[in-house]
Amino acid sequence: MKKKITIGIFNDSFYPMADGVILVIDNYARRLSKYANVIVFVPKYFRKKYDDSKFPYKVVRCHSLKMPLLDYSLPIPKLDVKFRKILNKHKLDIVHIHSPFTLGVAGYEYAEEHNIPCVATMHSQFKQDFEKAVKVKKIATKLTDKLIRFFNKCDECWAVNSEVARIYYEEYGYKTMPRVMNNATEMVTLKDLKKACDKINKLHNITAKTKVFLFVGRINTLKNILFIADSLKYIKDQKPSWAFKMIYVGAGRDEEKLKDKISDLSLENDVILTGKIMDRELLASYFARADLFLFPSVYDASSIVQIEAASQKTPCVFLKGTATAATVTDDVNGFLSDYTVEDYGNKIISVINNEKHLKKVSNNAHKQLYKKWDDVVDGAYEIYLDLINKK
Repeated sequence: MKKKITIGIFNDSFYPMADGVILVIDNYARRLSKYANVIVFVPKYFRKKYDDSKFPYKVVRCHSLKMPLLDYSLPIPKLDVKFRKILNKHKLDIVHIHSPFTLGVAGYEYAEEHNIPCVATMHSQFKQDFEKAVKVKKIATKLTDKLIRFFNKCDECWAVNSEVARIYYEEYGYKTMPRVMNNATEMVTLKDLKKACDKINKLHNITAKTKVFLFVGRINTLKNILFIADSLKYIKDQKPSWAFKMIYVGAGRDEEKLKDKISDLSLENDVILTGKIMDRELLASYFARADLFLFPSVYDASSIVQIEAASQKTPCVFLKGTATAATVTDDVNGFLSDYTVEDYGNKIISVINNEKHLKKVSNNAHKQLYKKWDDVVDGAYEIYLDLINKK
């Protein structure tokens, strides 16, 4: 019988926070724990207690500091003596980091000290984050260069789609083209889509004929949530007879900004804000009820929510040239628009007006874009074994 390997996964955020990277880590860890020992090293949040005993893998928490004006906290592993003792006590065979910041650095340093492989996944377009934070492109470029030097020290880096791989190699200067490891979902296609739609209709007093548009994610202007509202106003002006509902699912720092925007545009009767939804079956029902998933993000690299939408046969409307639209072919398995309110609104109008074509694209999204974590993680495990043997 082969000895189980021990995998250390490191990230700078975790539950009870919720975002795409956290979902990736949880799904990797759950599946890997079936044939390996898995330990997840993540932050502790002082005001948000969480029961880690329900996970089928071990969770080790590190002290963190709340960052002003941000949704996230900053882990401080170098100052957490207890955390470092626990980390050093474990005999890891491979490290997989999902962030290049403090806990990611701690994971890399452990791998270097113990001469084991370190894999890093590139989830984000960090240069965008830096430009937004520091407002000076030269400084943002220097910060990005520093991150790339860190990634270059890892044994292997994975990108979440081909466009992210290209960006890191051609624009950021990573040493080689990263391996593409697509994201996936554990969400299964609901057996009774009509029943799911009826549930959402009843929950929000929506008629069966009402067109429903959906956004799921952090309520943050980074996600272009205000652009969606502007596009809805354009649609309403162009099609005053249309009955539609826009549902925003999620929570975040810019909820008040979104509410103010909805009020300014007189869309109060057309928009529903549900807050965060942790019930996965209920969330699947929202995806099933939506006619279109609206995701005009220029920030995301490859969002889990677009795969979740595909799992329920709901196609997305993206912006052309964005990283998160890399897997999409316009009018085949999704829809692409130029980056203007008018073009985005007109795209939605044309799609809704062609029901037969929408159904075809919906089925293609399910067939071509819906990926399951079991398949992705099995491949990752084989790569881990190969890297361990080589090291």
